[in-house]
Amino acid sequence: MSQGGLSIIVRSGKYEDAHYALAMASAALAVNQAAVLFFTMGGLRALMTQPALDDWQRDALNRQHGVGDFETLLQACIELGARFIVCEMGLRSLAIDRASLRADIPFTVAGIVTLLEETKAGMHLLEIS
Repeated sequence: MSQGGLSIIVRSGKYEDAHYALAMASAALAVNQAAVLFFTMGGLRALMTQPALDDWQRDALNRQHGVGDFETLLQACIELGARFIVCEMGLRSLAIDRASLRADIPFTVAGIVTLLEETKAGMHLLEIS
């Protein structure tokens, strides 16, 4: 990986926000930059076995319009090596059981300190909410 990259905090439970976070992360990875995705609070709903994001029907519209859908972008992030962090505080705050999250995503349950440690010099830290 070259220097630079993105650490993205996904805090919103809106489809548009989670989708765009995945688009940004996959783009960074495609140009050989690191990408860290930190899911917390409403954003955790994007990683549930059955995604529970507001305005989820937009995913089908994106597919119809030739826009990368949620699953395509998620799989690109996984295959290209994005680092997925699930916020322990967010899980506790919303009483979400870790078992309700997708098993096919290589995530680590951790906190803000881990996010900051994974955000290396030269990386941009963004919050999407």
